[in-house]
Amino acid sequence: MICQKISQETLDFEKSPSCKSKNILLSVRNVGVVFNRNRSIFRKKEFEAIKNISFDVHPGESIGIIGHNGAGKSTLLSLLAGIIKPDRGQVINYGVKVSMLSLQIGFVNELSGLDNIVLSGLALGFPKTDIYQKIDSIIEFSGIEEHINYPVRTYSTGMRARLGFSITHLLQTDVLLIDETLGVGDKDFQQKSTKAMKEKIKSDQTVILVSHNAGVIKELCDRSIWIEKGAIVAEGPTGEVVDRYQNEKQK
Repeated sequence: MICQKISQETLDFEKSPSCKSKNILLSVRNVGVVFNRNRSIFRKKEFEAIKNISFDVHPGESIGIIGHNGAGKSTLLSLLAGIIKPDRGQVINYGVKVSMLSLQIGFVNELSGLDNIVLSGLALGFPKTDIYQKIDSIIEFSGIEEHINYPVRTYSTGMRARLGFSITHLLQTDVLLIDETLGVGDKDFQQKSTKAMKEKIKSDQTVILVSHNAGVIKELCDRSIWIEKGAIVAEGPTGEVVDRYQNEKQK
């Protein structure tokens, strides 16, 4: 979970009247990401995971990201979270906190669950006083009270996911990125976490949601972006974009 701050190189763009009038939280400007695929010591092949993508994120929006496997959806979320940097273009963060909810939550394995709550909160830019006010709620929501002082390396995958979900859910950031799944953990926690996320998405929380489930995207998102082979195919009202996507899949 990463908090990305605005950089000096974006100040001229930030001062633009058109930018300020639109009340933008994040801007993606002509972004490209290239990965190297090493076939051998002597042979390298570049793979363009993201190609010249541009869009803005406004307060209170719920944006759906759809596309086939390998389309670049998760790479795009990693860019928005500040986990990776673009090879071309800019991801501009106007001083907002961004967190990503994923089953691949990064914890320090040798530290306790309690310590990881604090570290995650600090990484998101929260002061310690705010984190400590939320600790009891995070532990209670996760349902792992008796394990919270043990090292995270002793946790099951489900316990790690539940703790990561609870941190992201209760330490509310300006923009929430959700990768692929709403519910995590066992059946009871899946129902609890799915309900919590749906309520958050339907509130004033700004959310960007990646999902293969077109029904979930239609239910929860105002605007959607369809990505294939790293490029935007369509962007606009969710109903229109999802219908185009589903029609294309049926061909």
